[in-house]
Amino acid sequence: MASYHLSVKTIKRSAGRSATAAAAYRVGERIECQREGRVHDYTRKQGIEETFILTPKDAPDWATDRSRLWNEVEASETRRNSVTAREWELALPSEISAEARSQITRDFAQELVSRYGVAVDVAIHAPHREGDQRNHHAHVLTSTRKLEAEGFTAKTRVLDSAKTGGVEIEQMRGLWAELQNRALERAGEVERVDHRSLEAQREAALERGDDLTAEELDRDPELKLGPAANSMERRAKAMAERQGREYKPVTERGAVVHAARQARAAFREMRARLELARETYGIEREAGQGRVSAGLAALRAATAKDRDRTPEDFRERLARVVGRSPDQDDTPKSEGRNYARERLKEIMEKDAGRDGQVAVHKLDGHSESELAGDTGREDRKPSVNERLKDVLNKPRERLEVEDERDQEKDQEVEKDRDIDRDPGLSH
Repeated sequence: MASYHLSVKTIKRSAGRSATAAAAYRVGERIECQREGRVHDYTRKQGIEETFILTPKDAPDWATDRSRLWNEVEASETRRNSVTAREWELALPSEISAEARSQITRDFAQELVSRYGVAVDVAIHAPHREGDQRNHHAHVLTSTRKLEAEGFTAKTRVLDSAKTGGVEIEQMRGLWAELQNRALERAGEVERVDHRSLEAQREAALERGDDLTAEELDRDPELKLGPAANSMERRAKAMAERQGREYKPVTERGAVVHAARQARAAFREMRARLELARETYGIEREAGQGRVSAGLAALRAATAKDRDRTPEDFRERLARVVGRSPDQDDTPKSEGRNYARERLKEIMEKDAGRDGQVAVHKLDGHSESELAGDTGREDRKPSVNERLKDVLNKPRERLEVEDERDQEKDQEVEKDRDIDRDPGLSH
């Protein structure tokens, strides 16, 4: 699944770093720092797929020489605590081609040049041979001063200011998400990335009535492993693969991250099943099937999505998501509800129809005779039509017309006969 990452860091002299060393390491080249009198040689570094430099149109010719460029950057800064460069670290989608990854990185770098007038040095890295093979990423190193015909001039204070820096970076984060999503769409991928915070994404999901996505987003951001723990977990994964066994985290941080990823995977699978059920229901209804038949077809489609996985396996994964033990009762409760069962029941229900009530009752393991004894109770559920629309999330005009006709017919019968009927049953 495509994931979003963009971070911005600064290269500071006060931290013992230099722009020449940073550039040499990221592009895998040899650069001699004239200010320090040191040679930074990283020509043996592997995994570098592509490097290139972009500059403003009026930049001097020497700006395309990487060693000269970053030595000029160092020479333009005179303070001991100067910020000599800024690094934008980007995660690249593994779902698109290498050419597409190169293009969206170049587009992002060009926007930095156009927007701030700085010099940009780009290095695209392949995944680490011992790590996640989807971890394509790019390091975009920029100067902190504008590059003009006479050389480096004024500082880019718009990125340094506390008032404007955050706004500028957020806009660039949005641009990077847009570039990735366009590339994913061109590649025919359904996945999309989102640069917004989890809280902002959750609020947006609630506004559009997507409760399942909102629930998936109701979590803490993923814990960062750090270099040491990440290295230990990579070795544990590699060993598990060689031995043909299931990977188990070896650090506390790794266990937290692994559990969070499993939970998100379970939510995605459940959502995929529900979307499949919803689409199947709509197709069957448009083909002239009744609501119960269409609901049963939707249920079969959802449960047959992955024949290789047993129901118990899927049930255990869902139980972990909602924080319940797999041996607990599946009966919906106020806390720890069985969302998969409830959602599938809602799909099967018929709009205020007895046949639909029977089908749902049987899904819960009850007999039709038990339903007959419950129909007179007053504590009935909310309107099934409302719940069905909430699940399908796409109200269909054909259903709405049928509902309006049924309601008008019901009103005429009530006026003529003045008979008190149970609202949970159709006439």
